[in-house]
Amino acid sequence: MDINKIPRIKHTDSGNFFLLAGPCAIEGEEMALRIAEKVVSITDKLKIPYIFKGSYRKANRSRIDSFSGIGDEKALKILRKVSETFDIPTVTDIHAANEAAMAAEYVDVLQIPAFLCRQTDLLVAAAETGKVVNIKKGQFLSAESMQFAVNKVKDSGNEQVVLTDRGNMFGYQDMVVDFRGIPTMQQFDVPVVLDITHSLQQPNQSSGVTGGKPQLIETIGRAGIAVGVDGLFIETHFDPANAKSDGANMLHLDLMEGLMTRLTAIRKTITEF
Repeated sequence: MDINKIPRIKHTDSGNFFLLAGPCAIEGEEMALRIAEKVVSITDKLKIPYIFKGSYRKANRSRIDSFSGIGDEKALKILRKVSETFDIPTVTDIHAANEAAMAAEYVDVLQIPAFLCRQTDLLVAAAETGKVVNIKKGQFLSAESMQFAVNKVKDSGNEQVVLTDRGNMFGYQDMVVDFRGIPTMQQFDVPVVLDITHSLQQPNQSSGVTGGKPQLIETIGRAGIAVGVDGLFIETHFDPANAKSDGANMLHLDLMEGLMTRLTAIRKTITEF
């Protein structure tokens, strides 16, 4: 998979890691454009290839009263507006095979949620759209086993596959990143992304609301860059405490530029050796 094939992606000749970043869920047009504008300014300055991330719907909520979305078509149209306004690619996750073609009309990359990475019908449907397919590694799977998810997409006639690691379950309420998995999955001839916000989730809380350890986002990011990850995935918001989904493990938007500056410096150092 060559990320140059992603429509509208920029700075691919910089030698930098690429970035998938944005809010967990699309809460409205103003917030999506505000976040995209800030991240675009940072990534243009630092020459980071950038894909805007936003979920048009959140299907895997612990509680029935949790926020799930503002409406599929409304949110997807906002993703399209972000793409057109800033001339950048976008990514969103899909949850069932019949959503693939619908979402593909609006975004450049289709993402398979970690809990659904073994769902053959979903992977095949995503592959058949011809879009880039980003498969998040299940928290319950080894890095080695992700070759079978990759093969399902490639055997369906689509070579445009990306894998994203988001940590492994450690007990019931914690996540741990096994950095050995990054070079293992790179052996499948696909770019490998490290999700440095979801890797710090604390799921299965008694409240039904997922917790997190955002103070360790930079720690995970630094380690990922050091071991040679191809891209990073970050959920960010200008008001994480009041975000409607996954606020507990998001990076505050005000911290994005400093983090990207430091990680870019590490990347430059690594590539010089």
